[in-house]
Amino acid sequence: MPLLQRDTPYPHWQYEDPLSGDLLRVVPERGGLLSGWRCSGHELLYLDQARFAEPALSVRGGIPVLFPICGNLPGDRLPLPQGDFELKQHGFARDLPWQLAPLEPAGGKGGGVELSLTDTAATLAAFPFRFHLQLAYRLEAAALAIKVRIENCGDEPMPYSFGLHPYFNVSGLQAPGLATAEAAGEEAASGNALRLEGLPEHCFNHLTMAEEATAPQLQRLAVGVDLLAAPAGAVRLLDPAAGLALELQPTPPFDLAVIWTEPPRSMLCLEPWTAPRGALVSGDRRLVVPAGGVQRLQCRYALRLL
Repeated sequence: MPLLQRDTPYPHWQYEDPLSGDLLRVVPERGGLLSGWRCSGHELLYLDQARFAEPALSVRGGIPVLFPICGNLPGDRLPLPQGDFELKQHGFARDLPWQLAPLEPAGGKGGGVELSLTDTAATLAAFPFRFHLQLAYRLEAAALAIKVRIENCGDEPMPYSFGLHPYFNVSGLQAPGLATAEAAGEEAASGNALRLEGLPEHCFNHLTMAEEATAPQLQRLAVGVDLLAAPAGAVRLLDPAAGLALELQPTPPFDLAVIWTEPPRSMLCLEPWTAPRGALVSGDRRLVVPAGGVQRLQCRYALRLL
């Protein structure tokens, strides 16, 4: 099915699977944003449409793209042999217009959309590397498969980090009485609150910039968390009140997970990253594409009804 241009509920392009009715919405001129994913009749992605209508504001919703860094750098500065460059939080990919093309069904799997971004004079001023970035979203049975292709079009090795920042609709974060961590813990004990499974015993808390036990932090979802974890496999977001379970299925090196909530928004971000904050300076899990080379990343989100 071809891409269709829609004006409501906001201007976007739409791809709908003719058999399942699953649907993707995308706004290429706003950072290659996948703004909507309908799967098995459920709208899974959160989008603050009022904020989205203000182009000067950063988007809260959909799936922003983080490239060539995840998080921020000390002082927003990237020191390189070529010089010292200003590179702001999460990089520039989420702010630039992308090219859009349909992704046809292949290998028994559904179609979707493919987005691409190439270096410009503005990107070279912040990140002195020529690149071509392709991002493919393909609809599968009760799932969304994501593939990334990163090409270094220059003659020097290109360091980078890559991440996605999906906002998922959830129930419960605005529940009455969840103004404290203790109250959030009581709600979790009732069995009807959000739960996350598959995370390791310890995580890195971006709010305190320290390693902490994961379990107590997960009781704070309703008051706001920002956690980085290195899971051994899939991470599951269970929302019993909505009757949904969403599983992030990572593939190394695209296998770190960030958990972020921002009450009172009824959303939870379950984000795949390749590296922690500051990786291009610290070297921690920093990836490098050789001159003229290509690297590929992939992950998948699968939906299950509870």
